[in-house]
Amino acid sequence: MKTQIAAGLALCLMASAVQADVTIGNPMAQTGPIPDLVAPMVQAVDLAVDHVNSQGGMFAGGERLNIARADTGCDPVAGVDAVTKLINVSMVTGIVGPVCSGATIAQAESVSIPAGVVTLSVSASSPMITNMETGTDLVFRTAASDAYQGVALAELALAKGIKDIAVSYANDDYNAAIAGVFAEAYAKMGGTITANQAHEPNKASYRSEVATLGSGSDNLALFAYYGSSGITIMRNALETDAFSTFIGADGMLAQEVIDQIGAENLDKATFTTSTSDQTASGFNAWKTLADAAGIPAAGPFVPNSYDAAFLMALAIEKAGSADRSLIAGALRAVANAPGETILPGEFAKAKGILAAGGDIHYSGAAGPQDFDANGDVAGYFSANVVKNGVWEGKIIK
Repeated sequence: MKTQIAAGLALCLMASAVQADVTIGNPMAQTGPIPDLVAPMVQAVDLAVDHVNSQGGMFAGGERLNIARADTGCDPVAGVDAVTKLINVSMVTGIVGPVCSGATIAQAESVSIPAGVVTLSVSASSPMITNMETGTDLVFRTAASDAYQGVALAELALAKGIKDIAVSYANDDYNAAIAGVFAEAYAKMGGTITANQAHEPNKASYRSEVATLGSGSDNLALFAYYGSSGITIMRNALETDAFSTFIGADGMLAQEVIDQIGAENLDKATFTTSTSDQTASGFNAWKTLADAAGIPAAGPFVPNSYDAAFLMALAIEKAGSADRSLIAGALRAVANAPGETILPGEFAKAKGILAAGGDIHYSGAAGPQDFDANGDVAGYFSANVVKNGVWEGKIIK
């Protein structure tokens, strides 16, 4: 009997010394106004996890990295509910996501920051995120702030000879913020804002709004999600000949816009988005992996999504455990210089260097992911126009 008890105790002690599998939360907007944009972003997250698990897994024991996924619907309330469950029920180590700025801000303020859990957003770009965490160092993102994209878009509009423009923006954290940056920059550069109005999403028609906006300019800066108001506004504008030229940002950059509006009606439409330097070694390594997996390597926020998941895994590996309190410091350590360069897909190489006590510096699919004091990264933006029935982009900044 004593022998059995001793053996059982020994087994318990051995089990307690073994690391458990690691779970990270992935709140994504798989429904709501932008599901087509999000679908390849989800695939990129899953590919990063596959690379980790196929190259030895986590820690010395090769524990699996698991994803606990939840749908935010690009909605702040749903985002809070989703992350609450991920943190309190799934007991995730960190959050990779959300997608939309409103959901990111709401859940961070209400859930992840109070819980001491790192949020590493894949695409939330509102300038409001930069200073929202008041020194807690728990909110990061792999996409550049719209504080830069709004200025780049203003410069692009003026370069196209657009000297006056009306502005319409959806009344949410992302679209209102980038519209504000754009309008301020455009006016300072000498452009004329003829109208600047918010609109509510998910209306059946925006004909009255379009008529008011179109009274002073043939050009419209449209900041909206394509699935909630953007396509409807463009359709109403074209039906009434209110506008001939459209510019805007990420929320409109989907194939569904082309399919529903028609490529022939979009010859004067340009939308910007975060992009990658496609000459960089990080992007080239990522493209090889993405092409093999059937994932659009240069899709909006697709490389950023891979980077977020891969960086979270590297940070947890650097921390040596799934202890939530260690992730922020470890994230900065693996993302920022100095250290040996790690490219997308090189988890085994990174794991070996970390195990030997070395330092690593991740050079990502979306470019360098060096976080500043606010958890922000620099980035590139592209101007996208319709060519041969699809969006085609060119780096502008």
